[in-house]
Amino acid sequence: MSSRIYFDHSATTPLDPRVLEAMAPFLGGAYGNPSSLHQEGRVARAAVDRARAQVATLIGATQAEIIFTASGTEADNLALIGAVRASGKSGHVVTSAIEHAAILETCKFLASGGTKITHLPVDTEGLVRPDGLLRTLQSTVTVVSVMAANNVVGTIQPIEELAQLTKLHGVLFHTDAVQAGGKIPLDVNRLQVDLLSLSAHKLHGPKGVGALYIRKGAQLSPIVFGGGQERGLRSATENVTGIVGFGAAAELARKELTEEAARLAGLREYIAAEILRNFPQAYLFGHPTERLPGHLSLGFRGQEREVGKLLEALDQAGAAVSAGSACSANHSGEPSSVLLAMGYDAESARGLIRISLGRFNTQHEVDRFLDVLSSAVSALPAAAVSASLPGLANPAEVAFA
Repeated sequence: MSSRIYFDHSATTPLDPRVLEAMAPFLGGAYGNPSSLHQEGRVARAAVDRARAQVATLIGATQAEIIFTASGTEADNLALIGAVRASGKSGHVVTSAIEHAAILETCKFLASGGTKITHLPVDTEGLVRPDGLLRTLQSTVTVVSVMAANNVVGTIQPIEELAQLTKLHGVLFHTDAVQAGGKIPLDVNRLQVDLLSLSAHKLHGPKGVGALYIRKGAQLSPIVFGGGQERGLRSATENVTGIVGFGAAAELARKELTEEAARLAGLREYIAAEILRNFPQAYLFGHPTERLPGHLSLGFRGQEREVGKLLEALDQAGAAVSAGSACSANHSGEPSSVLLAMGYDAESARGLIRISLGRFNTQHEVDRFLDVLSSAVSALPAAAVSASLPGLANPAEVAFA
């Protein structure tokens, strides 16, 4: 095991050895095509069916409601583009201002074809307010898409309350649950969602495989065409090895979710308390309680422009954290669009550091990280402490419950 400290699980998670063990037969000997009728094909089909059931069970769905894709991004694309195309109209998509690029860029694509896009605002903690959604709902809305948990600040959205509103208007509700899957309880029937996206590599499974839950009766048109696999909604020979890994990862996440969530929340709270105690210029982003168990986003007031140097120093000292979404790494140094939407000024929005914990992190690693962080922050130019930040009455008093 590497001596490095890996605290960037929101970007990707290391493959669980138990998942690799489940995948191993399909990396070599079991090579059949699931669409083939001979024995080799039947073995592959049975493995895919089992994995489909495992993923379905994680979210309280039925096996027939799960479509495998090549990524969470593709699942998001299929949900939105598929819903608009199936409607037979140009459509109207309502989403939030802080969605992942997989949603926002898909909305841009749809807008170029005449689809109306409405972006819901969020408050200073990153929450979409139900009354804001209610004001936008009308019979012309095709689909509402609000992420279950934000990838940058970790805020968990009130999905059940939001989805209930769409039911009153006969509108489809989609949630990008890529960050939330396997980390918090998700039951599609309790939440009343029609569409839900997942990705294996966010829950200690392999990269290159995702899934879309499609409630029975919800109508989508395909965006990938070919041999008609996945009920005609995602043509292409199934990635059997990846799908098997996804299924194993989903089953492990379901069985260990309660205990693991409590453990990670404890480590998160410990880190937050130690940082706020030792650095008066530190402040926290996101909702103080409605947040992912292992997710912590923070900044150092007056030192926001030094975030690049801080991350480099941490990396050189053996600790991997990020400045936000890995998908926006090419725009490092620019203000976070999520933080700007939450009401932070451009200076504060440049200073985010994201710490995201996972299954194999330990208290010992946390203590080592805090020592490394202390040295790295102390080496930065002194903070020029200014007025309190938007939405944070007193940053030093903000802590996680």
